Amino acid sequence: MMRKWHINYDAKAMTRKQRRLYAVLGAMLLLGSAVGLVLYAVRDTLVYFYSPSEVAQKNLPPGRNMRIGGLVEEGSVVRHTDGTLIEFAVTDLQTRLPVRYTGLLPDLFREGKGVVAEGMMNTEGVFIASTVLAKHDENYMPPEVADALKKSGRWQEGGAPAAATGQKP
Repeated sequence: MMRKWHINYDAKAMTRKQRRLYAVLGAMLLLGSAVGLVLYAVRDTLVYFYSPSEVAQKNLPPGRNMRIGGLVEEGSVVRHTDGTLIEFAVTDLQTRLPVRYTGLLPDLFREGKGVVAEGMMNTEGVFIASTVLAKHDENYMPPEVADALKKSGRWQEGGAPAAATGQKP
């Protein structure tokens, strides 16, 4: 006698609820993978902002891209004879950070004024700037710099820090 194989397709079929669950889980996995890939791609382009005090406290590794901001320390600007190498110090009125920059500085770059520099620390503790940005009007200061000066208690309302105007805080 020949036996017929009978497969019960109903027992193996997924219910609508199960199909929906797998579809949602698949979509979440796909979305999570996409977000992970985007974050992985962007991680090297993120540039964090630090004040000179934060750079000293965090002991950041050399070669890491970052932005620093503060005031150009009075009397610290040294222009070398080739005309493109400039050394200066950025301060938040608590800590000073030496900066070396090769290139042309913005016209508004001045001692005692706000500055933001992008670059990286070298092994000697000098910040090697690739870009230097200066304030663009009399009342402007980058928000991060203003916050750092407010935290240090050296900020005066009206936009100018006490040390830059020669007044005591």
